[in-house]
Amino acid sequence: VQLQASGGGLAQAGGSLRLSCAASGRTFSSYVMGWFRQAPGKEREFVAAIRWGYISLLDYADYVKGRFTIFRDNAKNTVYLQMNNLKPEDTAIYYCAAGTSYGGRAHMTPQSYDYWGQGTLVTVSS
Repeated sequence: VQLQASGGGLAQAGGSLRLSCAASGRTFSSYVMGWFRQAPGKEREFVAAIRWGYISLLDYADYVKGRFTIFRDNAKNTVYLQMNNLKPEDTAIYYCAAGTSYGGRAHMTPQSYDYWGQGTLVTVSS
């Protein structure tokens, strides 16, 4: 089982980037798919999560709400993070993750996820 994150790079403040996370090895259509980020010297923090199914989930951290959009293409087993109006404080390594825990705030906790991608670096210049 692998998650392959891509799409990071350098952007100017106010710009946009789209991250992709391609899953292979199994079907993740019923999994919670999440994005987290980790800036130098800081802990990994929740960015966004999505789950399709009878119990759906769509949630964002307050600091990205209104600027970032998470969406998935189950046919391609891929989840995306569209990042608009980027700010320098968005600079971090972004990780995608897949897990089966949801309910309450479980999807906001890294420990709730079973699989992780390798991370992709996003740098936003002012």
